[in-house]
Amino acid sequence: MVVEYLADPLLIYRNLHTQTKPTRVVPHGYTTLASSSTADASENIDPAREYLLENKQGITLDTPHGGSLVVHEDGHSYNYSYGPSGIPGLVRNRYAVACAAFAGIGGLSFGYDQGVIANVLVMKDFLAHWPIGPWEKGLMTAVLELGALFGAIATGILADQYSRRRSIFFASIIFCLGAGLQCGAQSLNTLILGRAIGGLGVGALSMLSPLYIAEISSPELRGSLMALEQLAIVLGVVFGFWTGFLTRNIPGSASWRIPLALQLLPGISLCLGCFILPPSPRLSVLRGRTDEALQTLAKLRLRTPDEAKEDPLIQLELLEMQINIALVHREADSKEGFSREAWTRLFGRKYIRRTLIGVMVMFFQQWSGINALLYYGPTLVESIGMRGDTVTLLVSGGIGIVQFLAVIPAILFLDQWGRKPLLRGGSVMMTVSHLLIAIFIHFFEDDWTSHTTAAWVAVFCMYMYTASYGMSFGPIGWVLPSEVFPLSMRSKGVSLSTASVWINNFLIGLITPPLMEISSAATFMIFACACFGAYLWSTYVVPETAGVSLEEMDVVFGSEVGQEDSRLKFKLEREVGLHDLIKNLIASGTLDQE
Repeated sequence: MVVEYLADPLLIYRNLHTQTKPTRVVPHGYTTLASSSTADASENIDPAREYLLENKQGITLDTPHGGSLVVHEDGHSYNYSYGPSGIPGLVRNRYAVACAAFAGIGGLSFGYDQGVIANVLVMKDFLAHWPIGPWEKGLMTAVLELGALFGAIATGILADQYSRRRSIFFASIIFCLGAGLQCGAQSLNTLILGRAIGGLGVGALSMLSPLYIAEISSPELRGSLMALEQLAIVLGVVFGFWTGFLTRNIPGSASWRIPLALQLLPGISLCLGCFILPPSPRLSVLRGRTDEALQTLAKLRLRTPDEAKEDPLIQLELLEMQINIALVHREADSKEGFSREAWTRLFGRKYIRRTLIGVMVMFFQQWSGINALLYYGPTLVESIGMRGDTVTLLVSGGIGIVQFLAVIPAILFLDQWGRKPLLRGGSVMMTVSHLLIAIFIHFFEDDWTSHTTAAWVAVFCMYMYTASYGMSFGPIGWVLPSEVFPLSMRSKGVSLSTASVWINNFLIGLITPPLMEISSAATFMIFACACFGAYLWSTYVVPETAGVSLEEMDVVFGSEVGQEDSRLKFKLEREVGLHDLIKNLIASGTLDQE
């Protein structure tokens, strides 16, 4: 694939010039430069690189409109930002935040569907209509996960063929169709069919929403904007549960039809909003529409169309998109291509450990028992002695709120605390929580009224488990797969890891009701064993990936596959002129130092 060069390095170099004197600052060993020279920097590329190597420090170049470019001492590696990160950056770039939040409605739909079923399954009118047994209850819950599995796989194949917005639109239509069948169901078969169809939409949106958010986000805000998706999922769980709680006493079938019908609101909102969301700039570049990508980036990065044509950071970002796409296409042109062999490479000697980490983190995420609590919260709480609809639903509804609150510190401090300590600590606390609940049920399930203290301690253990999950396997389950795979295999590896989510989610939803019917204590003991297995796995198998670069990841896994990608990427950067562009920008500052 031929990658078209977007801009003359000298043109971008000249756009960095201001009328201020060059200044030096010391933080982090970098030099901040503001350029005023109009000399031809192309003649000073080598002296610019020599300057960096001699001084053994990088430089920070201030760019127009408040951005900055940090060039490291090797003279070609760099990172950049369009503005501040965190809360100041979110406030400043309200348009990108609004687009990401709107796309996050897909996550809200996913979470709402998970949360609402817990109440529907215990509503009196629902049970009067269809006195379902444990296996029917499990099938009705699990069929959504099975539909989501197929929806996620199909979307992974078709996402690049059609636009992100169009894919989100059709996924929302399918989701609305499933929601309509559920709320209007006149038979159990229709309800199950509605949940299966809705699952197709849920699975598609669970991939499309974060994919779209990642592709419209600037580097300094990507983590925060991706966090909106995770928060939207948990918020949907809470909203879905408490909606059912508020409608439970409405006479007739409206008690369960209303919360099921409310699923239509986020689905319809996404359908309409797809027409105003900007296109994915990466997909535009993939299709050769660089002008469209430039216009989109101008809106998302708070630049006018004229400013975007000359802004060095936008030009760099466009070049990066072209390079990444060329890397994927060159991988596709190899002997494996996009055929079955390309997927079987994930199970070869080079990638098997990384593949198992991605698959197993999702396995333990589901078998820790979180979705059993979300789907069958009231049923599980009844098993530890809580009686009365209000007490049961209030206690189980708190599970969603605790998880929502626990996710927040994990998002803020995940990179600071590291993945491995959080996984180990979380799995220990989850094991202890499940084990205590199982013990309490075993000894007191025949006479909870005489042991109310034990019942409330069991409820506390349930909350402790939820908080531990929200700070460990909940968020980290989505982080690890995207970190351990090299670029050329990342999409395939993440797709396989996502499939693991839905397969195990399906199994949990299917077997939890009959397990609870057989023995509640044994059910919690199974979850405790899974959490203990997660502790052993995270202690002896999972490497620490926080702050680890692609090359260092190869050292962690004892392979060189990431270095192969890195060498190819370096070659592509040199071919398209990105290194020359960076050197000219360096020269604009180093000349002023002389």
